[in-house]
Amino acid sequence: VQLAESGGGLVQAGGSLRLSCAASGRTFSGYAMGWFRQAPGKERAFVATTRDGAGLTIYADSVKGRFTISRDNAKNTVYLQMNSLKPEDTAVYYCVVENRPRTWLPTDTPGYGYWGQGTQVTVSS
Repeated sequence: VQLAESGGGLVQAGGSLRLSCAASGRTFSGYAMGWFRQAPGKERAFVATTRDGAGLTIYADSVKGRFTISRDNAKNTVYLQMNSLKPEDTAVYYCVVENRPRTWLPTDTPGYGYWGQGTQVTVSS
């Protein structure tokens, strides 16, 4: 299984970026797919996650109202639309997939067994 992120880059504060993550090797219908991020000198932090079918979605408070997660099961891809970006959003963003299907959405790192390599997002002030 491979998760390939794309869409990161440098943007000014207030700008937007759209991250994509394409999964290959198997399909993840019914599995939670999401995003974590890690800023320099900080621990990896939950950003957003979603499970198809039930329409379950959770966002970290710090991104609620600015970020939108979506997925396309036909393409085995999850997206993160990031608007109104702030310098504090600067981090490496990691795509994740749940290690097993659950009836609830995990927001901690042990809940996710598949991780991408990460894509850098830098927001300048």
